[in-house]
Amino acid sequence: MSNYFNKFGSWVMGLGRDSAHSRDALLLPLIHAEREALSRLSDEALVLESRQLRDDKVADHISESCIARSFGLYFEAVRRECGIHLYDVQLLGGLSILRREIAEMKTGEGKTFVGGLVSYAMGLRGHGAHFMTTNAYLAERDHALVLPIFKRLGLTLGLITREQGPAEKMAAYRSDATYGPGYEFGFDYLRDQISLLASKSRSSRTRFREDGTGSESELPQLLQTKQYAAIIDEADSVLIDEATTPLVLSGSTERPAKAPEPYRVAQIIVQTLVAGLDFSVDKTKRSTSLTQRGMEKISLGLSPHVRSTLRRPWNYYVENALQANQFLGRDQHYIIRDAKVMLVDGNTGRVFSDRTWSSGLHQAVEAKESVVITEENDSLAKVSRQQYFRLYESLCGMSGTASEAKRELRSVYGLAVNPIAPHRACQRVVLPLRCFANSDSKWIAIAAAIREMHLTGRPILVGTRTIEASEIIASLLTGYTFSLLNGKQDADEAAMIALAGKRGAITIATNMAGRGTDIRLAQDVAALGGLHVIVTEPNDSARVDRQLVGRASRQGDPGSCQLFLSADDRLIVQHAGWFARHLKKLAAPDGEVHADLSSDLKQIQARLERDFAVTRQNMFVSERWQEDAKATMAKS
Repeated sequence: MSNYFNKFGSWVMGLGRDSAHSRDALLLPLIHAEREALSRLSDEALVLESRQLRDDKVADHISESCIARSFGLYFEAVRRECGIHLYDVQLLGGLSILRREIAEMKTGEGKTFVGGLVSYAMGLRGHGAHFMTTNAYLAERDHALVLPIFKRLGLTLGLITREQGPAEKMAAYRSDATYGPGYEFGFDYLRDQISLLASKSRSSRTRFREDGTGSESELPQLLQTKQYAAIIDEADSVLIDEATTPLVLSGSTERPAKAPEPYRVAQIIVQTLVAGLDFSVDKTKRSTSLTQRGMEKISLGLSPHVRSTLRRPWNYYVENALQANQFLGRDQHYIIRDAKVMLVDGNTGRVFSDRTWSSGLHQAVEAKESVVITEENDSLAKVSRQQYFRLYESLCGMSGTASEAKRELRSVYGLAVNPIAPHRACQRVVLPLRCFANSDSKWIAIAAAIREMHLTGRPILVGTRTIEASEIIASLLTGYTFSLLNGKQDADEAAMIALAGKRGAITIATNMAGRGTDIRLAQDVAALGGLHVIVTEPNDSARVDRQLVGRASRQGDPGSCQLFLSADDRLIVQHAGWFARHLKKLAAPDGEVHADLSSDLKQIQARLERDFAVTRQNMFVSERWQEDAKATMAKS
């Protein structure tokens, strides 16, 4: 039994995907039969059955009855604890993930229970399974839901958080399965690597005991046992969208900087520089560079005192200040809370209080905002997400939007994407794309569309890319009752989203509403047409738009969606200047373009996705080359 699940993965992969998926369908009756038989057992007997399955070390062959038994046990525990029956699509999703695939399951299909199912099945291996979410809130929510199910089955389920001490984390990692945000697993891996390096350093300095017996120092206690199995929720977001952002463990400090003057002086100097003469701006690459004239200008009058406190060349401070002023906007890329600069995640709109920009850029933003300038964090260890996730022996996951990234998931991680048909057919109505020559006319049109839809009584979810955009919409809805969810509130996000499906509800939210949150329709709303989703600005990736749109029409509910676009949107300004000119040329006097330009938008997003994929692929190839070079040097 100890090698069973590994063998299961190899066996079904050897069958070919079509054969494996057909085999999954044949397993469903066996799972239901097991669940029915187990339903006659007492709670105590159910625990014994589960523990026996975990402790069985005898079976050396592949047994479909073992798969059916483990799934049947979880199914029955869910029925007893939650009073619900799992759908066949959830069981099929679990089988797919267990086979080391990405199961693509639509919004509202119950992926939380699927994640628990696979965590339980992999937890039976006895090596620990890591279930990773995109943020701490979702990890805590899913852990709270699944924990009672694990207890009914006699298995342990841990949770890791940023606030825990080493002892608490060790205990969580030594559970049969462990939940937590993906980045926290990565940071703990880096912490273990630092401990190992420190131990080796001590060992090389203290080869012998005081008594001269020659015993080397002991290895440190590590947080994680090993990288055995990783189950990733919202896998495309974690493995693709965040792939170019490495996991960096810093020596965190919030102390005021000992020498803040260089950052402040740089902020003053950039106010005197002239774009095009002293520096150039590349909007596509979102970068600035000083000209020769600019280099000469910034060096004039720099005091010896300031020069003596520099940690890097002076032009780097000025270029950081230019970057902060030209491309980093308040309520877009960061917010000010409690007189501190806090980063905003570009994909979700969530605020991260524990993240900072590196190499002095964070301090440049602090100088721009006239808040206390803090000490720079020293990087202690770093690993790319591509490197980290490839460490796991078993890597798998689920998402609602993975098909567009299936080639990259296959080439980089060796993961196939398996679309799982929904429990009920989707009834979503997609309204035509609306385009505008400028953002002002777009915002006015969006506000009018909200008011018009509100008259029908249907709930409305308005998705924005930035906090600033959410507040613009809110300012245009004077006299209307709405909920504003944009990462600046301390209120419970789930509680706010839970109300978004009520009759007449208006919810304005950054893209965080598109990931991991569930909007259930009130009883009288389906007859009105269900939830209507407005996407106020296209994202770089069509997948992110689809994530937000997926909030409507869950589990066969009625619903609709509409996307708005303007020539001033970031995507168009940075990557499609020709399209911006086209929009302005075609616009009517009210600023709207009365033409179907949806195919143009698709082409822009597809081209950008290809460019990003090439960047990620090049980074991956470079990392592989470095790994191979290190291995060769180690052998020699």
